[in-house]
Order: sequence, then structure tokens, then C-alpha cells
Amino acid sequence: MRRTRSHLVLLAVAATIACGRGGESARQPDEAGDRALIVFNAGSLAGPLRAALDSFALHNAVEVRQENAGSVEVARKLTELHQIPDLVAVADYEVIPRYLMPEYATWYAQFARNRMVLAYTDRSRGAKEMSADSWWRILERPGIEMGRADPSLDPNGYRTLLTLQLAERHYKQPGLYAKIIAAAPARNVRPKEADLVSLLQLGEMDYIWSYESIAQASGLRYVTLPPEIDLSSAADSASYATASVRVKGKTPTDSATIRGAPILYGLTVPTRAPHRAVAERLAAFLLSADGRRILRAAHLDAIENPAILGTGAPASLMKH
Repeated sequence: MRRTRSHLVLLAVAATIACGRGGESARQPDEAGDRALIVFNAGSLAGPLRAALDSFALHNAVEVRQENAGSVEVARKLTELHQIPDLVAVADYEVIPRYLMPEYATWYAQFARNRMVLAYTDRSRGAKEMSADSWWRILERPGIEMGRADPSLDPNGYRTLLTLQLAERHYKQPGLYAKIIAAAPARNVRPKEADLVSLLQLGEMDYIWSYESIAQASGLRYVTLPPEIDLSSAADSASYATASVRVKGKTPTDSATIRGAPILYGLTVPTRAPHRAVAERLAAFLLSADGRRILRAAHLDAIENPAILGTGAPASLMKH
């Protein structure tokens, strides 16, 4: 049956509503009769992707749903829960080759950058003294509540640890890492970095380790750290790599070593994506000039020339 104009409008409205429910759990993507696209994405991508997905849904008369989680948790939904979405977008591109290739994906695109920052509000203890030179001294003070993400679930969590290791070396302060981590005990750790924003805004945390994109989008104050430690500079890649942490590996019984590296986001269409052709169009849109414009308007630094790695990437992506 031919779709009418009103039917297309209804689908577009439904897509907008669905994309706005990024925090809700979507139905199983392989559920019989479910024609909606399912996107599993990092929490820090929730806002920027929502804007891009709204635009794609409107112009393609499809419904797109998001599930937001820490990037490692996103990967484990495929490897442990066997939930296969149409598109995966993560805050650390290495999550894709480390956890999903070759069984669940054969290629990935590096499509955006970010940097680590220390976010706070006017109510944060020590806020009036906070600066790029004093931040680490303030975090050492007794009573400071610092929030961080779980390194086993979210790249922001292990990037926080890497940043603090690099800071100890950069400022030549032996023991700095241990002192600052003491300000973020287990009760201050959350599954993903995006969960910490509301706690900071409510005054339950004084400082949180965040990405610049989230701090900007949330209207938070933040300290811009030196490029030698904020994981933003390709020129400092070798220095970043001297810091490392251990996290849970591909299976519940193994572990993996994560080394410092510039922050690069990645996306892929899983090999067994339920709506592969449309998902590949969505991936191409996210890498296109229009897609980059929407992501940048939402404070995410989309890369001008995305890199495609692996094998089997659709030809529609290569032109971008």
C-alpha cells in the first residue's frame, strides 16, 4: 500500500519522540514486526546523536530509538546479552576492535574527538580558587567530593585514571594519583560519565571528570587541562601511551590493558544488523557534511575527514 503524506508525518513525529527517550530501554531489535532502527550509543553521545537521528528520521520516514550506556557496556550488550542493534557508536573507537571484531563487526569509523576536563559549578568547594594551575591542589583537600565513571563500563572512567597518572608525572608530584582518587571513593563512581552531571548540578558532587562536549552542553564550568594530560593531542600520543590501566576484558573472566591515547569516537554497523541497508545510510549521514554540522552544533567535535578502518565497509561511507 502506498504511504500517504500524513502517514509519513506521523512516522516522523514518532521518530522525534522516540529519539527524545534516549534513556529508556528499547525493545529487542530482532523482535518480530519491529521496523524501528535501534542505536546503541555512549552516554556522552546521547544529545549530539539525538539531534542527528531526528534529522535522519524526518528525511527518511523511519523510526530511530536510542539506548544510552557506557561504551564498554554497549559492547557487552552484544557479546554477553546477544542484543544486536542497527548501529553502535562509542566514545572510544578501540572498543569496537577490542570487543566486537571480528564476530560482531568487521569495520569501524573514527568520527569525532573530545578532551578530558574537570567540571564544577559555582557551589563547588574551592570553586573561586579553581584554575588550570591549581585544580590538582584543590582536589587533594579533605572533604572534596569528586565523581568519576566506572572504568569497567565507560571509557571516561579509564580515561580519568589515565589523565591522573599523566598529571602526577606532568606536575612532578609523587603520590598525586592516589590522593586524588581518594576523593572519589566507590560511592562516587557511576556507570557512565553522563550520570554524574545531575549529581554535580544538585551539589552532591564538587567536581566530576567529564568530556568538554558534555560540560559545554550542560552549561557547566570546567577546567581546561594542559594538552600533555587531557588526551586531546595527537602530537602527545607517545607520551599518553606511557600511562595504562587494567579493565575487564572481552569475557567476564579476562582483562585488558588500556593505554593512554587521543580521544576518538567510533561507530559501526554490526554484521547482523536487523536493518542493515538503512543503518548503513544512517552511518553515511553521520559522516557527511550535514551530519558533522549537526553534531558540531551539539558541541561534539566531528572530524572533517573520518577514518574508516577494517574490511567490508559500505561504499557509501568511503566518499566521506
